[in-house]
Amino acid sequence: MSISTDNTTITKSKKTYYWLATSLASLALTGIGASDVIHAPKVIEGLAELGYPAYFATIIGVWQLLGVIALIVPGFPRLKEWAYAGFFFTLTGASLSHAISGDSLGHILFPLALLSVLAVSWVLQPTRAAVLPEVRPKNAPLVNMHA
Repeated sequence: MSISTDNTTITKSKKTYYWLATSLASLALTGIGASDVIHAPKVIEGLAELGYPAYFATIIGVWQLLGVIALIVPGFPRLKEWAYAGFFFTLTGASLSHAISGDSLGHILFPLALLSVLAVSWVLQPTRAAVLPEVRPKNAPLVNMHA
């Protein structure tokens, strides 16, 4: 009995998990961003409890919606990296803000759970290799041989 790995199956599974994670994160972030932009009463109340002004909701909401667009539009690998980084800072900042203000564990963990789903999307994204720097061996010449 021989076992063979089918790369197309692995690639399809990776793509499926990527889109599942990206879709879940995008839906959640779109809802949160839209709530911020429209100044939903619960959002403004929550920001006030954390010590943030109401206009912060508009700023962060617009950036979240733009970040979601960057994640779901094909291409633009460097822009996607910036969006993932922005979400990392936003979600860890939200978690820390809730922790410092003494909020419940649920309020502290929700942004981190969303970040975990986003991390799966980041790891599995097909274009990620396009923005990673080329690794050069230690003694290799600085001349670009590909040009």
